[in-house]
Amino acid sequence: MLQDIASLARSLHLAPQHLQAHGNDKAKVSLKALEEPKTKGRLILVSAITPTPAGEGKTTVSIGLAQGLARLGRRAALALRQPSMGPVFGRKGGATGGGKSTVQPSQSINLHFTGDFHAITSAHNLLSAVLDNQLVQGQSSLKPEGLLWKRVMDCNDRALRRIQTSSGAPTQRATGFDITAASEVMAILCLSQSLADLRARLERIVTGFTPEGEPVYARDSKVVGAMLALLRDALQPNLVQSVEGVPAFLHGGPFANIAHGCNSVLATQMALAHADEVVTEAGFAFDLGGEKFMHIKCRQSGLKPDAIVLVATVRALKMHGGVALADLAKPDVDALQRGMENLQAHVQSAQAFGRPVVVAINRFAQDHEDELAVVRQYCRAAGLRCAVADVFGQGGAGAIELGEQVLEVLSQQSADRPLPMLYEPTQPLAQRLEAVATQIYGADGVDITPEAQQRFALFERAGLGNLPLCMAKTQNSLSDDGTRLGRPTGFRVTVRDFELANGAGFLVALCGNMMRMPALPKEPAAWRVDVSPEGEITGI
Repeated sequence: MLQDIASLARSLHLAPQHLQAHGNDKAKVSLKALEEPKTKGRLILVSAITPTPAGEGKTTVSIGLAQGLARLGRRAALALRQPSMGPVFGRKGGATGGGKSTVQPSQSINLHFTGDFHAITSAHNLLSAVLDNQLVQGQSSLKPEGLLWKRVMDCNDRALRRIQTSSGAPTQRATGFDITAASEVMAILCLSQSLADLRARLERIVTGFTPEGEPVYARDSKVVGAMLALLRDALQPNLVQSVEGVPAFLHGGPFANIAHGCNSVLATQMALAHADEVVTEAGFAFDLGGEKFMHIKCRQSGLKPDAIVLVATVRALKMHGGVALADLAKPDVDALQRGMENLQAHVQSAQAFGRPVVVAINRFAQDHEDELAVVRQYCRAAGLRCAVADVFGQGGAGAIELGEQVLEVLSQQSADRPLPMLYEPTQPLAQRLEAVATQIYGADGVDITPEAQQRFALFERAGLGNLPLCMAKTQNSLSDDGTRLGRPTGFRVTVRDFELANGAGFLVALCGNMMRMPALPKEPAAWRVDVSPEGEITGI
């Protein structure tokens, strides 16, 4: 069912002059395509329950749902994130879906793709190099200890979390690396709506503070023009397709546990301008990706989802109910019912934003029918729409019921419903933090360490404290302790530090022991990757 990229573009009514092909199977799409008469599509947000090693398959369900909508005669499209090579070679492996619900060309997408991540890494590190050079040359108003801008790379590497520059005294300083997905340049690219907006956001980056507490901006480095040159092509969304030929705009890749977890605004707008229904995702679970989709992406762009799909699996729910990974194949209805509390928490969080919620039970081949029935019964008792989706095994054919449920709730919604927010950026910091921690995580409150209070006070004195929050928190629990599964109670969230992303327009709150540079696991996925004598890549 795969089409060449020119045919795929024609199916979206994209003019040939707006396409910059990268071979026959992928292309960049010019932003000028947004200037022509457009469709006003409906946006379906897919998120999930708290992830476990058992697997939830949020991306796979997103792709399968779009394929199911296409089989129902709808002009559907996808707007998804690009994979980072950190998880591709780390714990997770590839991130292009699975089975009969994938985006193609999957190997290219999982690796270098069209070079966007390299461009973001290069632009970020160019600024890093220039800032350190200005310290050495005596051209900066900053002192070494006041320079906050780190470096990035698209790889998990714990050894680079903390380093010393080698410029020598008196300009030597402590710094470190984040993963590219956590770069403010990544967030800026994903939230920009034009080349001019991208320039303005890059200029607003705060690179550090003078001894007097005055912010120093990236525009003072005189290198924003060069950064913009590196990012010009990367700003254009990428067009590919699912294995069943559904158009997919893949663009940007911030993680949801350390960044805002959504694909680019431009890719979402491009999809909505050329399709009737657009399926997008926000990960990890709704407490991270979903919350940030609303409070950061929607607040800045004016986008609003029309419906929310929450993905759950019987396996993951049983893990939240206390079953060990090795025992998941055994039926355990009691554990499944206990684990339903995690689903309930995410449903309540999603409903707080005034959108209809549909639960998608992502079916695994070994699932027991009586356990699937338990989840269905729970959803019916809670007044929730629910559908079993076998998208891994059947592709779009396995998402027909899910697609019908989604279309039905969309038909019952008015187009211009306001999107309620849980807090406003102008509220005091403690109120903003507690709104997320208590209403989304179920915490009793928030504790801010003295170091974090001191850091925020610096931002606030500079007039930079009134921003939406981007919580950097473990994805493995609703709490900030990754070992607490299910629906934890009786806990408080600890904020140990803050980082300022002024160009992106949010304040990062570092919770618990969350790091912005992940580490490799004991057996990294890179061990499985190889190339055959014929040049075929395997193991991703």
